[in-house]
Amino acid sequence: MTAHTSTKRSVLISGASVAGPALAYWLHRSGAFEVTVVEKAAALRDGGYPIDIRGTAVEAVRRAGLLPRLREAHLDARRATFLDAGGEVIASVPAGALAGGAEGQDLEVRRGDLAALLYGSVRDDVEFLFGDCVDTFEEHADGVDVTFRSGLRRTYDLVVGADGMHSATRAALFGPEERYHRYLGYCFALFTVPNTLGLDRELLMWNTPGRAAALYATGDPEEVHAFLTFHRPEAPGGTLRDPGAGVDLVASAFADAGWEVPAMLEALRKAADPFLDTAGQIRLPRWSRGRVALVGDAAYAPSFLTGQGTSLALVGAYMLAHSLLTHPGHAEALAAYDRDLRAFVALNQGLVDEGGARLFPVTAEALERRNTMLRGLSALPAAPPRPAHTALVLP
Repeated sequence: MTAHTSTKRSVLISGASVAGPALAYWLHRSGAFEVTVVEKAAALRDGGYPIDIRGTAVEAVRRAGLLPRLREAHLDARRATFLDAGGEVIASVPAGALAGGAEGQDLEVRRGDLAALLYGSVRDDVEFLFGDCVDTFEEHADGVDVTFRSGLRRTYDLVVGADGMHSATRAALFGPEERYHRYLGYCFALFTVPNTLGLDRELLMWNTPGRAAALYATGDPEEVHAFLTFHRPEAPGGTLRDPGAGVDLVASAFADAGWEVPAMLEALRKAADPFLDTAGQIRLPRWSRGRVALVGDAAYAPSFLTGQGTSLALVGAYMLAHSLLTHPGHAEALAAYDRDLRAFVALNQGLVDEGGARLFPVTAEALERRNTMLRGLSALPAAPPRPAHTALVLP
């Protein structure tokens, strides 16, 4: 990337998960920007569930010089085993047979490992304000006046919201989330539990119609990632935002479940790191207004059903930085960012309409069709990559 101008511009990025530090890296590397990242958490969030980096996103991390270390962190799960209501094995298949990625090229890493690498690439060069957040911002002809929750006040040339699915930046720009949220019919809970089954780099998934419970071992002998998801035709409103009410909702959905689910529910009530939410997408007609833009899940969350949230965040950060560096004014740059990335986003969000939820069938008939498909995959090699993953060539 090359800068269009030698005059440094100031940018505030709200959010220090994936899209925020990735954007900070590209902007700082260009030499054209002074970058500040604000994060409401008191410190960088480590740990977290496994995430995928596929197709075009692999090229983005390669250009950032992070690919060798991410390959070292690659989880390389071996098998996925599917169980019926009684816990009996339906099929055990190579993990790659379901991923739809390019075997030997695409990556699966812990979210915390990726976040730490991105943060490490810029922490000595970019200002990070942890334990704070944007309270209000007001745009004027020469910039954006920002007041932080701590009382700090500053003016920036640009503000970027990289603050996730439930973005406060987006709400300030375009109004309540309900206007742009596409609910996909599932609620879920993610948390960690003791590895009582002695699992190692493998996935166990239990299903009944409309419900799934999974244990995913990524190499830690002590703990595994637990996942509970269930179909619910109507969105639960703010229930999942209330930790107690959210756990009660999940428990009621699995009240009569067998296998390891009762122990998982007990662990959920005691978990230190539960994450409860709905499967949904953010679909906006535009990703910026004036001097304020959105990137990653704040702009175009595709949902976990696509497996492309992290990849879109990485590619989006690269494309936003490229547009800002190659266009003279912010209006032209942000228009180009939208124009050049939107088709790629649409293809990846569209994966949910091409069977993205096939692992979580709602009816008994659909579940039996899925099980038949899984039995047929047992001896097959990895699935071919999905075209959406590589549909964009980075400039």
